[in-house]
Amino acid sequence: MTGLVKRGKTWHLRMRVPKRFAEVEPRKEVHRSLETDSLRRAQELLPAVKAGIISELEDRLTVRQGGGEVLAAQAAARVAMARGFAYRPAADIVQAPLGDLLARVEALQPQDGVEVAQALLGGGKSVSVMLSDLVETVEQFATHENRFKNDNQMRLWRNPRKRAVANLIAVLGGDREVREVDHAASLQHRVWWNKRIISEGQSIETANKDFANMAGMLRRFYESIGRPNPPEPYRKVFIKDRHKRDERKLEIPVKWIVEKWFAPGALDTLNDEARDILLISIETGCRQSEIYDLPASAFVLDHEIPHLSIKLEEGDDRREVKNPAAVRLVPLVGVALAAARRHPNGFARYRGKSSYSAAVNKTLRSHELLPSDRHTIGGVRHTWESRMVQHV
Repeated sequence: MTGLVKRGKTWHLRMRVPKRFAEVEPRKEVHRSLETDSLRRAQELLPAVKAGIISELEDRLTVRQGGGEVLAAQAAARVAMARGFAYRPAADIVQAPLGDLLARVEALQPQDGVEVAQALLGGGKSVSVMLSDLVETVEQFATHENRFKNDNQMRLWRNPRKRAVANLIAVLGGDREVREVDHAASLQHRVWWNKRIISEGQSIETANKDFANMAGMLRRFYESIGRPNPPEPYRKVFIKDRHKRDERKLEIPVKWIVEKWFAPGALDTLNDEARDILLISIETGCRQSEIYDLPASAFVLDHEIPHLSIKLEEGDDRREVKNPAAVRLVPLVGVALAAARRHPNGFARYRGKSSYSAAVNKTLRSHELLPSDRHTIGGVRHTWESRMVQHV
């Protein structure tokens, strides 16, 4: 295999250095031991080791050329980590035990450039990011994590974080550097939300989401620039209602579904896509978005057991599922199978949007097809769960 050479009994990677990295890597070739005498194992290891070398060279180039304080700091942290060290600002390193400083110096190799020394010895600039830029900055750090999200899912990821930052800026009376957000600021944020809850009837859950989003963004920001012992200004900041009981969406009674929704012509007020999404959700217990966001390839109707394939989707049809447990094959039977066969390519009208639930709830409520004002079509999932429990 190209790139593999054997020295004694051990296989090594041998890779030409791309010209674009000449500024940070003077060698024409890089050699790296794969620490195995097995050709098969060496072939398996080669792609990942090569990718790791390219990734480090990219980071070194970013540190050398800049490209934004935050990105350069993030790259420096990764370079240090690749050499077995956590990134530390120079001021922290000089106060650390002498052995730590010497270990960092000894880790430097003759061919290393100034960017590696900067990463290991904390020579980078102090990162300055304003609160108003925090969401965009964190989004850059989360690019890989969010790679499966479609445009609508990214909007739903981004908007509550923007709201949390905007609320904090309002609390503090103006924009300021992220590093200036301390515990006192988070307590001001909580007081502000308490007042809104009392005077405006705002939701405690919404307030706590604000705090959680701020905590998550600050944690990711400090981790990405390798700050040691990062502050946690939102630690234990939340609002608790000791009188609140945990409630889930009300189930739609099976009798109601059979007598009201399955009555001839009852769902004719819905467009054909909305109707069939609802029918599939009744019979499968799938989340609504799991149905209307699916690409055509997820409708497997020519199989011995027709089913929906719910998984992470990439490319033009990219879509993130809620969690690993949500990746599954869902058998199609009864009204769900009939509905899927009417839409073998999925539901283009609602794919990548968030308009389905509100539109269907409004239509059903206006035609008195919901049991009460507190019921929504979201309760169909819980109806299905209860039906399954009854048959266990």
